[in-house]
Amino acid sequence: MQINLSNLGKRYNYEWIFRNLTYTFESGTSYAVLGHNGSGKSTLLTIVAGHNLYSEGEILYTEDNKTIAPDEAYRYLSLTAPYLELVEEFTLLEMIDFHTRFKPLRNNLPNSDLIERMGLQRSRNKYVKDFSSGMKQRLKLGLAIYSDTPLLLLDEPTTNLDQEGVAWYQEHVDQNKTGRLVIVGSNIEHEYAFCEHHLRISDYHTTPRK
Repeated sequence: MQINLSNLGKRYNYEWIFRNLTYTFESGTSYAVLGHNGSGKSTLLTIVAGHNLYSEGEILYTEDNKTIAPDEAYRYLSLTAPYLELVEEFTLLEMIDFHTRFKPLRNNLPNSDLIERMGLQRSRNKYVKDFSSGMKQRLKLGLAIYSDTPLLLLDEPTTNLDQEGVAWYQEHVDQNKTGRLVIVGSNIEHEYAFCEHHLRISDYHTTPRK
C-alpha cells in the first residue's frame, strides 16, 4: 500500500496544527511520526485512518497500483490508540469474534491462537471491563497487529504497558511488519526504534493565521 500526502493541512478554528505536509508512505516500510505531546501526531494518524477530516491538501491511497477511494480506506487498515475504546460488555472471546467479523486475522490465525499469543489464556471468558489497563492495551495491540491489513497504524502503542508488555509489543510488531506499511505516532524511542524513516510533525507547524 502507498499513501501520498500532498500539501496536507489541519486546523482547529484559526490554529493550524500542521500545514504544507507533502510526504509518501511506502508499503514494506515502517515510519515514525515524532513530536511532543499535542504536536499533531495523533491528528495525522486519525486523518490517515479516515477518522478525522483534513482542512486542505489531498491524500491519495493506492494498493497494487489501484486507487482506493478515501471512504474505503478503512478496509485496508488497522489502528490502535489510547483513545479508542473496546466493547467492555464482551468477554475476551466475544471481543475477538466480533472484531474478526470485520477484520480477519493474518495467515488465517485461529482466534484461540491469538489469545495465546497475547498471553491472555486465563482470561478468555473474562469480561473486558474487568481487564487491567495493561491487559486492555495488549488486547488492542493484538487485534491491530494481527489483523490482515496492509496498513498498520500505532498511536502511542505502549501506553499502560509494563516492561514485559513493551517487550511483547516489540516482538510481535517485528514478527508482523513484513510486507506492510507501518506508521507509529510516538515520542518514546522504544515504541518506534524499528522504524526506518522519521517524520517530525513539528517541521510542518506554522504560526496561527490572523
